[in-house]
Amino acid sequence: MLPTLRTILGLPVLRAASPQILGGAAGLDAPVRWVHVSELLDISSLLSGGELVLTTGLELEKEPDATASFIRSLEESSAAGLIVELVGERGRSLTALHAAAKACTLPVAVVQRRVRFVEVTEVVHRMIVAEQLERVERARDVHEAFTVLSLESAGTERVVEQAAGMIGAPVVLEDLSHLVLAYSAQGLATTELLHDWERRSRTAPSSGRKVRTGPENWLQVPVGVREQLWGRLVLPATPDDEETAAMVLERAAQTLAINRLAERDRRELGQQAQAGLLNALRHPRGLSEAEALARAGALGLKRSPLYVPIVYRMGASAPAAATSRDPLAGQQEERVLLELLSKVVKSTAGSALTASIQSGSVGMILALPAKQLEDATLQRLADALAAQAADDGGIRRRGAAAPAWTIGVGRLRTSLLEAAAGIDEAAHVAETAATLRGTKPFYRATDVRLRGLLALLRNDPRVQQFVESELESLLQAEARGSAGHLDLLGQYLESGGNKAALARSGYLSRPTLYARLARLEELLAVDLDDAESRTSLHVALLLHRLRMP
Repeated sequence: MLPTLRTILGLPVLRAASPQILGGAAGLDAPVRWVHVSELLDISSLLSGGELVLTTGLELEKEPDATASFIRSLEESSAAGLIVELVGERGRSLTALHAAAKACTLPVAVVQRRVRFVEVTEVVHRMIVAEQLERVERARDVHEAFTVLSLESAGTERVVEQAAGMIGAPVVLEDLSHLVLAYSAQGLATTELLHDWERRSRTAPSSGRKVRTGPENWLQVPVGVREQLWGRLVLPATPDDEETAAMVLERAAQTLAINRLAERDRRELGQQAQAGLLNALRHPRGLSEAEALARAGALGLKRSPLYVPIVYRMGASAPAAATSRDPLAGQQEERVLLELLSKVVKSTAGSALTASIQSGSVGMILALPAKQLEDATLQRLADALAAQAADDGGIRRRGAAAPAWTIGVGRLRTSLLEAAAGIDEAAHVAETAATLRGTKPFYRATDVRLRGLLALLRNDPRVQQFVESELESLLQAEARGSAGHLDLLGQYLESGGNKAALARSGYLSRPTLYARLARLEELLAVDLDDAESRTSLHVALLLHRLRMP
């Protein structure tokens, strides 16, 4: 911290001169950026703010009437304070200083003993330079700490904890829907930190830059890359050193953005022979069906009348989430799954081409001799996975919990290349089904439908931005305490826009209902009779209700 005028007046060289405060005592704790010694009465053009001015006041003794304008010019220049040395018979200067100091907020002090100004400037400037050096060292420490976290691809929680520890205050990371992704309370009770968080956060508008915002004066820094922001870091407290706090939040935000991009671009560490073929089949580029069958046959896939695309997706369970942070551990789990699937398929009448298609996903093309075998074979595969998950002594890594795999099944095909193209559909089904709370052994596209799709997309920043855009006025109204708008919108949309049916089901008179709907339209600034508007609002409302994991 920069020295303050109070600190400077307490230095031995000044304390020995018994300084007397004539006025502006409320400003004694303002930081002093530099010390300026001058005997001129017009020095405002030489100041840039934060300077402590030292003077013997000999010119003021000659022109006591200029004292008020001199002090006023220092105040207008945002000087930190004025110390005047009055030695000898200087009654006129002291009287003029007394009168002028009472009419301003600038701290004014006098010493009536000789003071070595050069000693004052040396000591204070040494303190200022030491502070600047400390800030440079602090910035270096912050840079090094977050650079290490970037190189290690540290998890979100660890980055947030590092930021909070360096600032010494709670830090919260939230997404565009104002939901908390991670936080570090730093000694504050979690219930107190996160109490009514969404409402409080909505009253503190987000910004694309570092800024203090909202009624609680939160310091916030956006997280993301350029126009692709996906969250913000919030400091819901007043730090001891705001400049350092802002620097730490900005470096933490950069680390979070870099680590998210690295995670998104992470590739599989190992490739098996079938992975290359499966990729070639999905993107054939002139590959004929005959050549595809020949290459697949060389890897053990029998020619069959029917092919089923299947994707196994690692679920969102806690063990799986932990595994997904470690590429080597994730690869090991996929190898375990590939071995299990190979054993199960060999015990059936079919054959399969199986490979990792991306981190956390394994693709399969299952060849079947008859359609009647499809459900039975899929059930056997699902049962094998369930048995593996329940078996503590299986082929998993010792001490590790079995991951939860979700099975997505594409449409039955008569062509190998068409089945390979259906892997994308099966992957979509598997990923969507992993967000559902179902107990089915495997899922097809008819099982997931719209809610499953929205559950899959709910964490996409573009989708969150869509929800905020569609429902912003209602969410802000609810944050201000005007409740009921979202419930009314949901009831209206679920009734298919039938006002009469809504009035009957809600036990409301039509005039009352129409008035409430008119207010709803006014807040949304849309025509609720328009089918496209209702569809857009319904999708946004479903996403809003699905936003909790």
